[in-house]
Amino acid sequence: MDFLTTIEKPSRYLGSEINAVRKDPNRVKLRVALAFPDLYEIGTSHFGLQILYHILNRRPEIAAERVFAPALDMEAHLRQTGGLLFSLESHTPLERFDIVGFSLLYELNYTNVLTMLELGGIPWLAAERDSCHPFVIAGGPCTCNPEPIADFFDAMVVGDGEEVMVEMARTWLEWKESGAADRQSLLKRWSGLEGVYVPSFFEPSYDASGLQTVVPRFKDYSNVKRAVVADLDAAPFPDRPVIPFGKPVHDRLRLEISRGCTRGCRFCQAGMLYRPVRERAPEKLFDLALESLAATGYEDLSLLSLSTGDYGCIVPLLQRLMGRFADQRVAVSLPSLRAGTLTPELMELIKKVRKTGFTIAPEAGSQRLRDVINKNISEADILETVRDAFQAGWRLIKLYFMIGLPTETGEDLEALVALVQKLRALRGPAGRRGQINVSVAGFIPKPHTPFQWVSQLGLDEARAKIGWVQKQLAVPGLDVKWQNPEMSMLEGVWARGDRRLGRVLRAAHRRGCRFDGWGDQLKLGAWLEAFSETGIDPGFYTTRHRDLNEPLPWDHIDSLVSKEFLTAEWQKALEGAATGDCREGECNACGSCDFKRIQPRLHSATSIQQVSLANAEAPMAYKKIQAHYSKTGPARFFGHLELVNIFLRALRRACIPVKFSEGFHPKPRVAFDNPLPTGFESDDERMVITVPCGVSASELLEGLNPQLPEGLRIQGCSESIEPLPACSTFRICPGPSLADSFGGSFDKYDPGQELEISSHKGKLKKIALKDILKEVRMADPACVDITLCSEPGKSVRPTVLLKQVFGFSAEDLQHIRFRKLRNRL
Repeated sequence: MDFLTTIEKPSRYLGSEINAVRKDPNRVKLRVALAFPDLYEIGTSHFGLQILYHILNRRPEIAAERVFAPALDMEAHLRQTGGLLFSLESHTPLERFDIVGFSLLYELNYTNVLTMLELGGIPWLAAERDSCHPFVIAGGPCTCNPEPIADFFDAMVVGDGEEVMVEMARTWLEWKESGAADRQSLLKRWSGLEGVYVPSFFEPSYDASGLQTVVPRFKDYSNVKRAVVADLDAAPFPDRPVIPFGKPVHDRLRLEISRGCTRGCRFCQAGMLYRPVRERAPEKLFDLALESLAATGYEDLSLLSLSTGDYGCIVPLLQRLMGRFADQRVAVSLPSLRAGTLTPELMELIKKVRKTGFTIAPEAGSQRLRDVINKNISEADILETVRDAFQAGWRLIKLYFMIGLPTETGEDLEALVALVQKLRALRGPAGRRGQINVSVAGFIPKPHTPFQWVSQLGLDEARAKIGWVQKQLAVPGLDVKWQNPEMSMLEGVWARGDRRLGRVLRAAHRRGCRFDGWGDQLKLGAWLEAFSETGIDPGFYTTRHRDLNEPLPWDHIDSLVSKEFLTAEWQKALEGAATGDCREGECNACGSCDFKRIQPRLHSATSIQQVSLANAEAPMAYKKIQAHYSKTGPARFFGHLELVNIFLRALRRACIPVKFSEGFHPKPRVAFDNPLPTGFESDDERMVITVPCGVSASELLEGLNPQLPEGLRIQGCSESIEPLPACSTFRICPGPSLADSFGGSFDKYDPGQELEISSHKGKLKKIALKDILKEVRMADPACVDITLCSEPGKSVRPTVLLKQVFGFSAEDLQHIRFRKLRNRL
């Protein structure tokens, strides 16, 4: 793994995280690679992947490992060296797994799927795989229209994956034990499972207008019904989730408190696909929070659902969580809230530890357009919610709007601007103005929604509307962000596309398209060339007018929400008529419930024990303990901020209390010495921890070491705080390419030489070499020890010294290993 010194964010590829499951490949029968087609910091935040990882690894005969899309520099390294993309836990190439399962959350990740297959040694097309290759499967919300990527997958899961994935694994084990080698026989078995789509069992057909239908190859397998986990309390949920390195997009413990939403927003695919509402019992959630916080050491807890404020026990659950964890400085956030459900009572509970963020999604500016989309909130609800938040002390509120919604007019856009201006005029305590961040995105019609027939805005019109909104809101106190209209256009193509798009995907990938959902990586020109090469008009899938009676590429996928219901909702949208939430009234007959196994599962506020909030802490005496630790092996690839997080969460898991600072965002009192560059090893790093007087140095050492990842180890603790050593010795060892001439490079140097060093403000200053370089000596025939001393304003990194004094190039440094030795003074 030495090559990781040349790779950005090398900890992405280590696989040594706390709570990662590592099994002996020789002692399992089935090996599954759970693949996420985006960067590590995105994929590790997806709790669906964590759920499957937990479920599969509970079974001793199955090993589930993780793999994420390599960043561009890692992809280049693999291609240059001929290496294969590998899993994190055992660094096994993808081609050697039995099943590779992709999580498909976002259409603009599709090119990354091809990258991962190609780098993993697996043919792109399912038809080109044989008994030497793994089965490639997929799940996630994108499979509700599987057709654009159908050719690349052996099977796909439609709907909730917890139960289906276990059944697919069980079926694979039975197939393997039977001695069968025919891939088709396993696919036939899988097709008998509810929620499993086998694309090769359906043949696409196109009429004169270019509209696709699919023809089933087997009479008893003509459509695929969405899989539903009927009772979340009976479904396994990870209580020891993997703690990612680096800075994932959601760096906190995440608990799914409910699944499904019946508010009925007509643009919302998730609101249709995950019906009915199924809530987890509050006592179950509280127990999960207890176990998971203890196993992770997270300082933030996020309660997830499509509409968190609608959870029936949200206030008593939050009261109990804050009563248990407030004194441990665990903050709770509710990331998905509707205006009107964020009450002053909830705000007071949330800010008990610190004020976490709020995002409110009015979606549209005018009441008329909110009625069209069945948002069922009023301008008064929005104003009241933001006013209450500012009055409760929040300084930042985020708003989310869409442009291009069905029937939108210029007056609706003017209403959007007017609403934001009214919100900007609201004040907090002492008349203080808050900050409002506005996010604007183009509306993308999605399958299985009442708007699945609607035309999407063309590129020019989308650019013009977003530009107009941006210009109108270009005032102090407002920060306006928008989604790239080119990305929205591509997402629209893939959302409602058919099987012909597989040719476009391959053509775009050959032109270098990767990470299309990242604004700085999107190559629209390459995509347009790919459409032109394959003769596909993207407007056929986006801006074309659709008839309600025309066949849709996803008609053979039964989402359980009937097309009759969706058609009726479209007509009501044109009339501006509301559809109520069936949790609060009569059943809307959408088709998702059978009222036997599948039906709403709700909990009342009386079903959780009420507790009082924790009182303020009594005054406590504190002391400082100095801890020396080593950072070797894979731990050398941790950046300093990663290292800080690792130690702070290890302290929490070890139940070692730490003093916190005061103020708006309390921080633990843990101080680290000057950080080492990423890639350096060290025998002797130091941190100082402020703990209650009752905590001993030996308790700190014994408690922390079991909680640290490979390569980090506390070597000793002391209550005597030593000054920072003025000098440090580094052992410098060459790789094979530098070994022959390495030692001779250090024979001669001029102590009078002056080094040019860049200060933290970017200014250049000169330092005399004799003031910092105290000793150079051969440690053994291969390595050199150099001793560097520093004082305020005078310090140099070993890499700078090797470049400026000893003539090593930047490429040479990539083949040198640095290790800070234990202080000899």
